[in-house]
Amino acid sequence: MTQDADGQTEVSPSSDLRYRRVILKLSGESLADSGGRGISGEESGEIARQIKAAHQSGCQIAIVIGGGNILRGAQFSGRNAMVQEATAHYMGMLATVINSLSMQDALESIGLQTRVMSAVPMEKIAETFIRRRAIQHLEKGRVVILAAGIGNPFVTTDTAAAQRALELDADVVLKATRVDGVYSDDPEKNPHAVLYESLTYGEVIAKNLKVMDATAIALCNEHAKPILVFNFKKDGNIVKAIQGETVGTWIGTTKLPPHG
Repeated sequence: MTQDADGQTEVSPSSDLRYRRVILKLSGESLADSGGRGISGEESGEIARQIKAAHQSGCQIAIVIGGGNILRGAQFSGRNAMVQEATAHYMGMLATVINSLSMQDALESIGLQTRVMSAVPMEKIAETFIRRRAIQHLEKGRVVILAAGIGNPFVTTDTAAAQRALELDADVVLKATRVDGVYSDDPEKNPHAVLYESLTYGEVIAKNLKVMDATAIALCNEHAKPILVFNFKKDGNIVKAIQGETVGTWIGTTKLPPHG
């Protein structure tokens, strides 16, 4: 380990790493208790611990967190909705900022340096997202938490994760879920659902698999940016994912990952 001029510890990348820079996509519900609402210190702390283990291997990590544990746009849908849909999306962006600040404190409480960067300027609590600055933070060994989506309504945090992966030249989008990967059907409802080890983007579209939203899939497909869908609830899976171990479902332009 070495230190830069700011006193930040720089971790040398491990030769075992398959991915040197990743976007980790977390749902808002991943921070909540089983009810899916609010923020659980225990859940946040467990995720933070896994992220620290991955970071110590030398991987550069940027995180995109949803806001569904606090607010979902569907709450304001329907004929009697008093909030316009665009307004609901902006409210959802603010929910992601709340989650990002919570994750920042969880990570810093166990010794990681972080930066929250928001697509919506709010200089009192977060840096405004600037691509080059985000890359500098990553290269200095800081975990970057990307809040407020891309700053526009009608865009999901799945699409924000894909967009930021392209902007920051991440090697992969790590999509954290509660199940072991992508299945042929909902495994929580159908015990006979089949787990896919790998898929092409074309198969995801043809089978109408609910991996990420259609815009995110289209972006990753167009730019050949792979997605790895895995169960973050299993201890050590984040580290296994960045080391290229067989975990979850790999999605790319080809059926199997290169060197897999």
